[in-house]
Amino acid sequence: MGPGGAAGEARGMKQLLEFLGFICLVQGVAGLVHEFTDWHWGLVQRVGFLDDYEIYASVTLLVLAFALFAVAESRKAE
Repeated sequence: MGPGGAAGEARGMKQLLEFLGFICLVQGVAGLVHEFTDWHWGLVQRVGFLDDYEIYASVTLLVLAFALFAVAESRKAE
């Protein structure tokens, strides 16, 4: 185990899940903003194989973000 023991590993995993959830949330919102406005930011529209599927990919990222937040919340940080 690491220096913090099981509690340190659980805390680290919770923080990692929250960080990944935040990144997915930002990219999902950025993809939707790109589709419905004239702002050009985010990574979803830059991925070539997602052409014509940007809205679906953005919504999927939002759902994934909330799932990651739910899993992170269910983790016990002791």
